Amino acid sequence: MAITISGDNLTIHDIVAVARHGERVELHPDARYRISRCRAFLDERIEAREIMYGVNTGIGEFSEVVLSDEQVRDFQRYLIYNHAAGIGEPCPEDHVRAAMVLRANVHANGHSACRPEITEFLADMLNAGVTPVVCEKGSVGACGDLAPMSQIALLAMGEGEAFYNGARMQGGKALDAAGIQAPGLQARDGLAMINGSNLTNAIGCLTVWDVERFLKQAEIGCAMSLEALRANMKPYDSRLHELRGFRGAVISAANIRAVIDGSDLLNGKEKVKVQDAYSMRSSPQVIGAARDQLRWTREQLEIEANGVGDNPIFLPDDEVVLTGANFQGTPISMPLDTLGGAVTMVCVLSERRLNRLTNPALSAGLPPFLTKGAGMFSGLMLSQYTADMQIVEQRILSSPAFTQSIPAAADQEDFVSMGMNTALKTRTILDNAHGVLGIELMAAAQGLDFRSFAPGRGTRAAHTEIRRHVDYLDEDRPLYPDHNAMKAAVEDLAILRAVEDEIGELQTY
Repeated sequence: MAITISGDNLTIHDIVAVARHGERVELHPDARYRISRCRAFLDERIEAREIMYGVNTGIGEFSEVVLSDEQVRDFQRYLIYNHAAGIGEPCPEDHVRAAMVLRANVHANGHSACRPEITEFLADMLNAGVTPVVCEKGSVGACGDLAPMSQIALLAMGEGEAFYNGARMQGGKALDAAGIQAPGLQARDGLAMINGSNLTNAIGCLTVWDVERFLKQAEIGCAMSLEALRANMKPYDSRLHELRGFRGAVISAANIRAVIDGSDLLNGKEKVKVQDAYSMRSSPQVIGAARDQLRWTREQLEIEANGVGDNPIFLPDDEVVLTGANFQGTPISMPLDTLGGAVTMVCVLSERRLNRLTNPALSAGLPPFLTKGAGMFSGLMLSQYTADMQIVEQRILSSPAFTQSIPAAADQEDFVSMGMNTALKTRTILDNAHGVLGIELMAAAQGLDFRSFAPGRGTRAAHTEIRRHVDYLDEDRPLYPDHNAMKAAVEDLAILRAVEDEIGELQTY
């Protein structure tokens, strides 16, 4: 079923459906009416010679330069040329597709003053699978993601580049192949395509979706390690967390207990310590804090997805044009930045459990480095090295970007959000997180192979799935194929699917 673009009800689920699964989009009739009405209002203002930023004036430092009628016609083309100034490798196609649906949803509110043909053009490209080539780097989150969004706008003139049917080609050629007519750019159209933090929010929305599923798998990894380490499960009693009141901790504890349900650790058959180390008993508080942070990030990004990020903003009902800074990326760059730090924190805890699994002084009787032939074999000794390297990179990337403003444009843009930096580094943090967790899961499965008690239903399902990707480490072998296989299994949600197929869906919020 097609996703209806109405301006006010776009969800992260919808964005993922369009960006990754090719779901069609359609413009709601009311949205089309609002867009047309706003455009008519703009045309009236142009006819009346009203001075409007970015329509009949220059932009930024040149906002006081008034353009002639002839210049107004050509200005949007030169605006896009000048702003298509990115650098680096192309963004993944799902990032660009998400940005396109987000920009169309901004238009649907009826305050951007572009022609309806511009919004319909974005929808046509999405539905036909034409994805503009957009450089990853170049945006500072000042007037939005100007540089990357300008590469999308180039296609409206039949220019730029695009991916189509798996090939990279000239933009006009891709449009011709897909049967799409480039609408061209008239007054205001270009700025209406680029003026907002759409690519930052696109990457953020996809990241939130992925972190939601990563945290569930982090809880599965925690549960497996707890079982392998014969943990005391009293810290996971729901009553403990309800008394403190943090929603994330309540959910996290419940998920971990659900995975372990049916284990001998819960029925008193296994002797456990009176109290375990922090890394074993504070996981609900730590992962739960990440869950609470995730909830706030999702709320902020969905507000942005359905808001009007433009400058100026046109209000036909009030017959007024307002200039401001609704393009400013801080409301989403700050939540994304802190989400990256939260994911790093979860991984630090994961590595501490990995350390306990491999360290014979801490592993509750497991063999050193989880090998049966210590001395001759080194087992998973170097797996910890690999996890540690990734965590150090995560820690470096967790330094906030949203506080790193560098003034631009002759100090007209003297505070910027660095939103794209935030989005890109948070994606890298999550990429590393998949590797760190994959290694913990592999180690936990190896540890469980040395135990004779019955683990929980969810733990057994996870262990069985892990063994489909990596074999038991009987003798030393090169471990990089195992590490990469486990990272891929986490990315593909193989472990999560196996567990939820067995015990039911784990909670998210």
